[in-house]
Amino acid sequence: MLHPPFAKPRAFKRPTLLIVGCGDVGMRVASLLSHRFRVRALTSSPARLCELRAAGILPVLGDLDRPESLYRLSALGSRVLHLAPPPSQGHTDPRTRHLIQALARSIDTPLCVYGSTTGVYGDCQGALFDETRAVAPHTERAKRRVDAENQWRQAVRKNRLRAHILRIPGIYAEDREGSPRARLLRRSVVLTKDDDVYTNHIHADDLARACVMALFRGQPQRITHVCDDSDMKMGDYFEWAAQLYGLPPPARISRAQAQSQMSAMALSFLNESRRLLNHRLKHELGLRLRYPTLASSLSMNDEQGP
Repeated sequence: MLHPPFAKPRAFKRPTLLIVGCGDVGMRVASLLSHRFRVRALTSSPARLCELRAAGILPVLGDLDRPESLYRLSALGSRVLHLAPPPSQGHTDPRTRHLIQALARSIDTPLCVYGSTTGVYGDCQGALFDETRAVAPHTERAKRRVDAENQWRQAVRKNRLRAHILRIPGIYAEDREGSPRARLLRRSVVLTKDDDVYTNHIHADDLARACVMALFRGQPQRITHVCDDSDMKMGDYFEWAAQLYGLPPPARISRAQAQSQMSAMALSFLNESRRLLNHRLKHELGLRLRYPTLASSLSMNDEQGP
């Protein structure tokens, strides 16, 4: 039986959902809610207009780096899903500030869901914890996300908006560029067992469904981990995937070797180890994971064939 947010409603005038940052996950959300909402998507690229319209999405031209282009947003959505990334430099997120300023002009108080990152916790040395843990960002990228989260909280405290924050780890799916199979085929390396780190994951379909649930059930000023039940170190996971796919296992290198062979972005993920609890995802948002573990996801894909 379908959960209420996914069930097809009786005929009525559909409210509007505005997706800001309508990439892969946003498109998955739109496909889940197109029967229930008039789905709009903000885009700064005229080249995407046809793609969005073909998916049944009404595009809105605007640029988060140009606040004067966002004047129409206050009237375009009773619910807003913000998945757009911050700028690539700096410690703050002016894009989120511009979006909040635009939305705050709405006569109503829209419910907003912001997709943040679990990187805000920094390195936790493999600790297992819930959403009450204090943030300790190590990278500029994570600091920008903390700034964005704080901006949403301030907007809620001023009664300008209602906002729920999702903290999202690594996203995977077979049709995404960073899928386990693709990384194995690229001969990506992992750390030695002594240096290996715990990583957290969520399947793109489960993330899209979590976004939907948050749009209906997310409480303002609340944070939710959107992760599956996996409890594996990165190298162990890729060795397991290689065995399943019949591919060579990834080479293991030391942390010292990684420092000289990997990009700063790749190293940032190998320098942080943490394990996340997802009780709020299951019990407050009410999401039943289709892919509760990495193993179950890869096994299902293997059964379906290449």
